[in-house]
Amino acid sequence: MPRSMTQNPPALRPDLARAEVPDARRAGQPTIGMVSLGCPKTLVDSERILTRLRAEGYAISPDYGGADAVIVNTCGFLDSAKAESLEAIGEALAENGRVIVTGCLGAEPEYITGAHPRVLAVTGPHQYEAVLDAVHAAVPPDPDPFIDLLPARGISLTPRHYSYLKISEGCNHKCKFCIIPDMRGRLASRPAHAVIREAERLVDAGVRELLVISQDTSAYGVDIRHAEANGHRAHITDLARDLGSLGSLGAWVRLHYVYPYPHVRDLVPLMAEGLVLPYLDIPFQHAHPDVLRRMARPAAAAKTLDEIAAWRATCPGITLRSTFIVGYPGETEAEFQTLLDWMDEAQLDRVGCFKYENVAGARSNALPDHVVEEVKQDRWDRFMAKAQEISAAKLAAKVGQVMEIIVDEIDEEGATCRTKADAPEIDGNLFIDEGYETLTPGDIVTVTVDEASEYDLWGRLETGA
Repeated sequence: MPRSMTQNPPALRPDLARAEVPDARRAGQPTIGMVSLGCPKTLVDSERILTRLRAEGYAISPDYGGADAVIVNTCGFLDSAKAESLEAIGEALAENGRVIVTGCLGAEPEYITGAHPRVLAVTGPHQYEAVLDAVHAAVPPDPDPFIDLLPARGISLTPRHYSYLKISEGCNHKCKFCIIPDMRGRLASRPAHAVIREAERLVDAGVRELLVISQDTSAYGVDIRHAEANGHRAHITDLARDLGSLGSLGAWVRLHYVYPYPHVRDLVPLMAEGLVLPYLDIPFQHAHPDVLRRMARPAAAAKTLDEIAAWRATCPGITLRSTFIVGYPGETEAEFQTLLDWMDEAQLDRVGCFKYENVAGARSNALPDHVVEEVKQDRWDRFMAKAQEISAAKLAAKVGQVMEIIVDEIDEEGATCRTKADAPEIDGNLFIDEGYETLTPGDIVTVTVDEASEYDLWGRLETGA
């Protein structure tokens, strides 16, 4: 049996087996495989590359054996991610032999070719034309315009009913632990009318949930001075309002990577109105002001608690998701305890946590007093225990509530769904194990919650749902 291509990390994104990729191939049609690693922003880049290739007449293979060449779209954010990228490149070389490398790690071509000198080409992140040129050189196109048809929404690596909508590239921040600005450059926003046009096309093609992503969603439009064109202004509040108008067509809009600027408070009323989902994904990273200063992050944790209280006053049902780093250089036990205490006060709904690790090129590497691995692990364990305790209490309070959910998957055991409080792949699920037989992925239905665990819910369909 042909070996399927690894998707990495599987816990954070859909695998290629669930992709909406045309699988009918004509005789002699050039065929490309894709291994897409890392975050949803890389996933969107992979979708764009595959869509361009499909438009040029290439078929897309889900396994190594069926591909004339393989593109590996890499992640280079952490040293562990770099190691996984090198491993994936090695696997592709072993299984196929003809490999083109792109993505964030492609910004360090010598690092890649030093480990894998047999790769055909290396390009950097979002260098679509360079990737296409490398594919053309390795596998010349042979289009048949009468046969090679492209789906209306292009090639998608997510299930049919949701899609990531990338609104900008790059980032202007200089967080000491991060090298994304070095890899992807400074903020470069897409014109608002182009974003809206893509969103409308996706919804017309059947997408029921749009997940807005970027490196810094709050800063959208700053680089182009919030330019207005074709009736749409490039500011996140205006964009969210315009995207929210698609709700009349039955689409959910979810905002990710919202940096905690003061103007975030202007987004919350749109959530209270139901224009966008009442869900804020904000990377707070830590709570102690000294740690935040060493990170080169905003250090007003007390004001952040005031902002959270204000958001909840405006939109009582809002869900707050965030990520944190423990074991950052210089983090003391007292500073870590401040983070735990802050968590008790903030009562965030969804939380992720990373143990700090050095990244080649990051300024944090040179900071003094690095925390030993055993202490990092202990703090991670304690942090996640605190987060689990908060999550369990919050989900228990939802038992008996009636809410809308979106169906993700159906199998013989039941339906796997999500509430408005849950983003795909990173948050929890709501499961239905009775009366689910008529449901299909993408359905938005009403349930009553009748059971809760630390991270997931169970529910029953409302009569007539």
